[in-house]
Amino acid sequence: MDKKIIKIEIDNEALMEKIKNTIGNQCACFVLITCSAPSAEGKMEVQMHFEGDESLASFLVENAAQVFDDRIGQRESQ
Repeated sequence: MDKKIIKIEIDNEALMEKIKNTIGNQCACFVLITCSAPSAEGKMEVQMHFEGDESLASFLVENAAQVFDDRIGQRESQ
């Protein structure tokens, strides 16, 4: 499976500045993933934006996925 990072430009620059200011200067990288509510057909629009090094963003997403997989596994084993 090919791994791909898609950088989506967010139209609202003020929103991005607010996010950056909230996170602070010590943050080397962040990933913001959002989705719309599902349509009647069950489809959702997913968007991702990241700031910082692309390899670090990929590392963050992969490790976050592992955290969720572990939590789901623990919940299902109970």
